Amino acid sequence: MAERSFKKEVEQLRIGAGEVFRGEGILAITKALLENGVGYVGGYQGAPISHLMDVLADAEELMGELGVRFEANASEAAAAAMLAASVQYPIRGAVTFKGPVGANVASDALANLASGGVTGGALIIVGEDYGEGSSIMQERSHSFATKSQMWLLDPRPNLTSLTQTVKHGFELSEASNTPVMMLMRIRSCHVHGAFVAGENRKPELSVRDALSNPRRDTKRIVLPPYSYMHEQEKISQRLPAAMEYIRKNKLNEHFGPEQGKVGIVVQGGMYNGLIRALQRLGLADVHGETELPLYVMNVAYPVMEDEFLDFCAGKDAVLIVEEGQPDYLEQAFRAILHKAGNNPVRIEGKGMLPMAGEYTGKVMLEALEGFLRAHAADLLPARKRAPNRPEDADDVPDLSKIVPIRPPGFCTGCPERPIFAAMKLVEEELGQHQISCDIGCHLFSIMPPFELGGTTMGYGLGPASNAAFDGGGERRPVSFVGDGGFWHNGLTSSIGNAVFNKSDGVTVIVDNYYSAATGGQDVLSSRASNATKQTKNPISKAIEGIGVKWVRQIDRTYDVGKMRATIKEALSTDHEGPKVIVASSECMLNRQRREKPLMAQAIKEGRRVEKPKFGVDEDVCTGDHACMRLSGCPSLTLKMPEDPLKDDPVAHIDTSCVGCGNCGEVADEAVLCPSFYRADLVHNPSGFEKWWAGVNSKAIGWLQRRRAAKRLTWIETMEPAE
Repeated sequence: MAERSFKKEVEQLRIGAGEVFRGEGILAITKALLENGVGYVGGYQGAPISHLMDVLADAEELMGELGVRFEANASEAAAAAMLAASVQYPIRGAVTFKGPVGANVASDALANLASGGVTGGALIIVGEDYGEGSSIMQERSHSFATKSQMWLLDPRPNLTSLTQTVKHGFELSEASNTPVMMLMRIRSCHVHGAFVAGENRKPELSVRDALSNPRRDTKRIVLPPYSYMHEQEKISQRLPAAMEYIRKNKLNEHFGPEQGKVGIVVQGGMYNGLIRALQRLGLADVHGETELPLYVMNVAYPVMEDEFLDFCAGKDAVLIVEEGQPDYLEQAFRAILHKAGNNPVRIEGKGMLPMAGEYTGKVMLEALEGFLRAHAADLLPARKRAPNRPEDADDVPDLSKIVPIRPPGFCTGCPERPIFAAMKLVEEELGQHQISCDIGCHLFSIMPPFELGGTTMGYGLGPASNAAFDGGGERRPVSFVGDGGFWHNGLTSSIGNAVFNKSDGVTVIVDNYYSAATGGQDVLSSRASNATKQTKNPISKAIEGIGVKWVRQIDRTYDVGKMRATIKEALSTDHEGPKVIVASSECMLNRQRREKPLMAQAIKEGRRVEKPKFGVDEDVCTGDHACMRLSGCPSLTLKMPEDPLKDDPVAHIDTSCVGCGNCGEVADEAVLCPSFYRADLVHNPSGFEKWWAGVNSKAIGWLQRRRAAKRLTWIETMEPAE
């Protein structure tokens, strides 16, 4: 159950030529794929590209009508390997995944694909997850393109450019027999706009038709002696063909005047940020018309040497706007100028701009000001020309030293929280353990209040990253992996590895029924029915099938006592070999998405609906807040008590509570104060329930008044004025 449905939006994908398509970048990409006769599409979800996979899944009916095969792949490697269909057959194929981690996983398949080359157009749409909105290590996908000599497109972030890039990506791939990577940055994925649509096209050769007429060209297979020939072919044939197509179709763009004292070279994906900075300096208007010459590289690789040299002609200085490190483009441009010789143009890049980090609006503006002040001060407004101006001081105070960081945490009611509360209670009894984590929501356990785990090495590699400690010792190592990571890579690389090496460690598989961290997509073990996918394949059967003998299944993780006892058993049993606990409960976000509309409809129809609500009795709460240190639920907060004899704030459950009961379970299992209570809120109660509620209300009111009459009251008195 994906976090967002695009069923309504995908109806736009049916519009024809001449009609205006309006929507988000990912929808525009899907429309462009259909307009350009794609034959098959696949991929693996992950920010910022998850919604593209959700759109493709929701558009599966339309793609079926066009004869397009859609595959929700098990991993990025499986997606990249799917492009093998374009090696022997003139079928256009596209896959998508998160970069650069997705490219890491897919690198084996991508290297083979790029070596043998393709017959049909092969497009790899990479979600470039770089910058302050990213969820991963900060790396770029650029190196994968250059390593394997795949052409890298980095289009301007507007819908017309994005859709045209899909078209040119396929044609460039076919013209040069080379797979093409297309970067979709975070803002490109979610930018809104409009473009004039074309007709959807059936593939000229569908995968179904290709099966009826198999083809085979051994020269495309990566084996000696052909693998040696592939490298030569890349240089002698594919690269020249690619550069000819790029040049002929003017994929790189020029804006502003043809001549100027200074100029700017910018990656296509950074164009919007650059134009905004120029607008703030009065050097561009709202339509993007600029007073400075711009060379916009919608093709980041290969670098077009002749175009760059032509752009530099007659200029004193050129600024290279290249986000992230290493500075691939700047190094290439400096080498080109050196090779050309006798070119006096000054190259500025890293130094004016930071080597690492996202080029936010502030960063871009300050770098552009510094560049122009050094090389073309007359283009700046008079008040900005002098260096070290008083107004250069930050107008906004640096709050990073005052405001504490806000680490990511589990959602309200998350079923993973009690697992880690149980682990903390076990460690209180048995001592601290070597714990490894994995990619996914459960990785938040390394943050307060749990502070468990010291490493994370990749999706599905949590148990594998503890392999060095799995040879036996005073305490067994503990590993966590999610159900998404388990099916992605963990079954073989982690669990299979542990079985083969007779590891002694404990693995907890956190099963929340979905690939929750990437948006709630179904996986093999999802409990929900899926019309186009096979679900309901138990994780416990898979690990038993691979050779694990000690397996425990827990179907309600909120039972902290059972979780605690099972983890303790795994750490103390004399069983030899890997121990695996499958801890299952549905992701609360997905559960709420499913249940809330149904509950609201039932209430509207007058049916009886019961909602559990939890609270804290402030008269019982001692105010030591130990419950928070073992739960950390966002709905568990603080309030000042009404009792005037209590000075410290007490625990309080706010209205965001979803009624999971974890707070009370943790307090009970940890033998904390029994201040938590449950109250069931009944909508559309029966007549008897209304009468009984009235009786209870009167009785409670009488008891409250009786108690209040005995309580001390404090009266403020005013001192008489002198």
